[in-house]
Amino acid sequence: MFDLKTVPITDNADDKRFELEVEGKTVFADYSLDGDTLRIHYVEAPPELRGSGAAGRLMEGISQLAQDNHYKIVPICGYAAAWLRRHSEYHGLLHG
Repeated sequence: MFDLKTVPITDNADDKRFELEVEGKTVFADYSLDGDTLRIHYVEAPPELRGSGAAGRLMEGISQLAQDNHYKIVPICGYAAAWLRRHSEYHGLLHG
Protein backbone atom coordinates (compact mmCIF):
# COMPACT_ATOMS: atom_id res chain seq x y z
CA MET A 1 0.00 0.00 0.00
CA PHE A 2 1.10 3.58 -0.56
CA ASP A 3 0.94 6.72 1.56
CA LEU A 4 -0.60 9.42 -0.63
CA LYS A 5 0.47 12.20 1.74
CA THR A 6 4.13 11.56 0.89
CA VAL A 7 3.70 11.41 -2.90
CA PRO A 8 4.52 14.74 -4.57
CA ILE A 9 2.61 16.15 -7.52
CA THR A 10 4.57 17.36 -10.53
CA ASP A 11 3.85 20.09 -13.03
CA ASN A 12 4.34 18.69 -16.52
CA ALA A 13 4.43 22.16 -18.08
CA ASP A 14 5.09 20.87 -21.61
CA ASP A 15 1.79 18.93 -21.58
CA LYS A 16 0.06 21.51 -19.34
CA ARG A 17 -0.97 18.98 -16.76
CA PHE A 18 -0.32 18.24 -13.13
CA GLU A 19 0.57 14.63 -12.43
CA LEU A 20 0.72 12.29 -9.48
CA GLU A 21 2.32 8.91 -9.97
CA VAL A 22 1.12 6.11 -7.71
CA GLU A 23 2.29 2.52 -8.08
CA GLY A 24 3.32 3.08 -11.69
CA LYS A 25 0.00 4.71 -12.67
CA THR A 26 -0.53 8.43 -13.30
CA VAL A 27 -3.42 10.57 -12.12
CA PHE A 28 -3.45 13.87 -13.99
CA ALA A 29 -5.24 17.19 -14.31
CA ASP A 30 -5.13 19.15 -17.56
CA TYR A 31 -4.85 22.88 -16.92
CA SER A 32 -4.28 26.27 -18.45
CA LEU A 33 -2.77 29.28 -16.73
CA ASP A 34 -3.63 32.82 -17.76
CA GLY A 35 -1.97 35.37 -15.50
CA ASP A 36 -3.07 34.39 -12.00
CA THR A 37 -6.07 32.31 -13.20
CA LEU A 38 -5.59 28.54 -13.11
CA ARG A 39 -8.25 26.62 -15.04
CA ILE A 40 -8.61 22.92 -14.26
CA HIS A 41 -10.03 21.44 -17.45
CA TYR A 42 -10.06 17.74 -16.68
CA VAL A 43 -9.02 15.35 -13.91
CA GLU A 44 -8.44 11.70 -14.80
CA ALA A 45 -7.48 8.68 -12.71
CA PRO A 46 -6.76 5.24 -14.16
CA PRO A 47 -9.41 2.66 -13.21
CA GLU A 48 -6.94 0.96 -10.84
CA LEU A 49 -6.66 4.13 -8.73
CA ARG A 50 -10.29 5.21 -8.67
CA GLY A 51 -11.59 5.24 -5.13
CA SER A 52 -8.07 5.26 -3.67
CA GLY A 53 -7.97 8.99 -2.91
CA ALA A 54 -5.30 9.63 -5.53
CA ALA A 55 -7.36 12.21 -7.48
CA GLY A 56 -8.19 13.97 -4.22
CA ARG A 57 -4.50 14.06 -3.28
CA LEU A 58 -3.77 15.56 -6.70
CA MET A 59 -6.42 18.23 -6.16
CA GLU A 60 -5.00 18.96 -2.71
CA GLY A 61 -1.55 19.45 -4.21
CA ILE A 62 -2.90 21.66 -7.00
CA SER A 63 -4.82 23.75 -4.47
CA GLN A 64 -1.74 24.17 -2.30
CA LEU A 65 0.31 25.18 -5.33
CA ALA A 66 -2.39 27.72 -6.29
CA GLN A 67 -2.41 29.09 -2.76
CA ASP A 68 1.38 29.37 -2.65
CA ASN A 69 1.42 31.23 -6.00
CA HIS A 70 -1.64 33.42 -5.34
CA TYR A 71 -3.59 31.86 -8.22
CA LYS A 72 -7.37 31.80 -8.47
CA ILE A 73 -8.88 28.51 -9.63
CA VAL A 74 -11.61 28.06 -12.23
CA PRO A 75 -12.71 24.42 -11.98
CA ILE A 76 -14.11 23.51 -15.40
CA CYS A 77 -14.00 19.79 -14.61
CA GLY A 78 -16.96 18.53 -12.59
CA TYR A 79 -14.72 16.47 -10.28
CA ALA A 80 -12.46 19.47 -9.57
CA ALA A 81 -15.49 21.68 -8.87
CA ALA A 82 -17.04 19.10 -6.51
CA TRP A 83 -13.73 18.55 -4.71
CA LEU A 84 -13.27 22.28 -4.15
CA ARG A 85 -16.86 22.66 -2.88
CA ARG A 86 -16.19 19.93 -0.28
CA HIS A 87 -12.96 21.56 0.95
CA SER A 88 -13.83 24.89 2.51
CA GLU A 89 -10.20 25.62 3.34
CA TYR A 90 -9.69 26.29 -0.38
CA HIS A 91 -12.88 28.28 -1.10
CA GLY A 92 -10.85 31.50 -1.13
CA LEU A 93 -9.01 30.23 -4.20
CA LEU A 94 -12.14 30.09 -6.35
CA HIS A 95 -12.24 32.70 -9.07
CA GLY A 96 -15.19 35.07 -9.01
